[in-house]
Amino acid sequence: MEEEHGHVGIACGGHAGDTAVASTPAAKRQGSGDVASRRSMPHFWTFVIILAIAGNLAIIFASRVDSPSIARDRTLPRALKASGITGNPFEGQVLYKNPVNQAQFDESINSAFGPVKASLKAMRDVPSAYWIDVKAKIKGNTERSLQGILQDASSKSPAEMVVFIWYDLPNRDCKAKASNGEICCKYNPDRTCDYTWQLECNDGLNEYKETYADPFIEVLQKFKGKVPVAIVVEPDSLPNLATNTGNPRCGGAATRQAYEEGIAYAVKQLTSKTPWVAVYIDAAHGGWLGWQNNLVGFMTILKDMKLPMNKVRGFAQNVANYQPLGEAMCPYEPDSGTNRNGYCLNGRHSSEVCCADPCSLAAEWNPANNELNYAQELINAAKSVLGIDAHVIIDTGRNGVTDMRKSCANWCNIRGAGAGKPSTTNTAEPAIIDAYFWLKTPGESDGCTATLPSGEVCPRFDSDCQSIDSIGSAVGEPRAPEAGRWFDYQVKQLAELAHMN
Repeated sequence: MEEEHGHVGIACGGHAGDTAVASTPAAKRQGSGDVASRRSMPHFWTFVIILAIAGNLAIIFASRVDSPSIARDRTLPRALKASGITGNPFEGQVLYKNPVNQAQFDESINSAFGPVKASLKAMRDVPSAYWIDVKAKIKGNTERSLQGILQDASSKSPAEMVVFIWYDLPNRDCKAKASNGEICCKYNPDRTCDYTWQLECNDGLNEYKETYADPFIEVLQKFKGKVPVAIVVEPDSLPNLATNTGNPRCGGAATRQAYEEGIAYAVKQLTSKTPWVAVYIDAAHGGWLGWQNNLVGFMTILKDMKLPMNKVRGFAQNVANYQPLGEAMCPYEPDSGTNRNGYCLNGRHSSEVCCADPCSLAAEWNPANNELNYAQELINAAKSVLGIDAHVIIDTGRNGVTDMRKSCANWCNIRGAGAGKPSTTNTAEPAIIDAYFWLKTPGESDGCTATLPSGEVCPRFDSDCQSIDSIGSAVGEPRAPEAGRWFDYQVKQLAELAHMN
């Protein structure tokens, strides 16, 4: 979806489409932004050759980033412990690798050579999340469905932990130029959503509850005690309500009802009927909600929804996005009268590694110049507004390179991106960051070019996918497939420029 910040917009990543066989859904995007300087991008040949020798050991031991422990504002209220789950739900678990994703990697491995091939082999063995973005993916016996994946994961010894993305709200993708959502508050004759109709969403919510949420919960309940599960709830939705109310597609009464009541129902069902599931609510990323007014607005929405936040583990960051993780979390030095960390603002400490700012966010008074710093902002805001001690997981699938975009507002199939840190609990701040995790499988397209690889016109083309930073916009580059389809050219570039260790 697109986001408006009042300052600078930084691009979100894309999701896969419901017609795709891949695991992640359709596009989320952002508003306009400053131009980030484009630097030459190294080819990580030395790394990938080492990776070829090290094999699977390289993905087990992701590097640890040293940074100061998160500071707590002594003036904040005493916080409740978030989630009924004791400790980090990822710790000590064997993480599930979906054979469907591995088969996609095999296709690219078979036509790759040298260091790129070695890097692809390592990427193949990194666990990633699976998106349940249409009703048809809930039940079934294959590893393309919630039920089939849980059956497969529970058959392992020990049972392997699975991460799912819960994603099918009515009027989904309210700010997107193209959407693969299947549930609407009101349908057009072609079964797409009529976003101009904003009276109410009672029918859409009933459909969501009865045909998506309830069957999802029913399947999860069958695997109680058999397999560990984490779920990220509805990427982009509440961040859109926090920042895009000026857009009638997002701020209208029907969409707002769909998002607030739909997510409230999902979270309450998950935490009451499947309390062993670790629940993370999507919180976009630092380039979207990092500004203080945006972040407080987001937290206020959560508070007004009266969610059982003491039973929620925390938040998911950078889902399907390219925002830099950062090499360190900055010391917490809040501005007077606020919870905003002023450590990197107004040019302060600009030479320190934690203040590196490839998207010029700190220059626009956004302290979340990297996702580690955003995690700190998010946790402190949750404690201040919601009274909870929350935890986060961060998507690191495609943020191994930090300065590849001419404009950080661009999000679709970014040229020059590299795979990031493999899924791991070895994080910079384990007290608040449960895991780095590939919440979108690298190699799945963010969206199509106007013309598909087949030469046909893309029926769900988003003009953001022809940005100056998007693969397919330059002469000689291949056309991009629809969202969620395997993009061989892109995954090989992600492998070539990988920074996984």
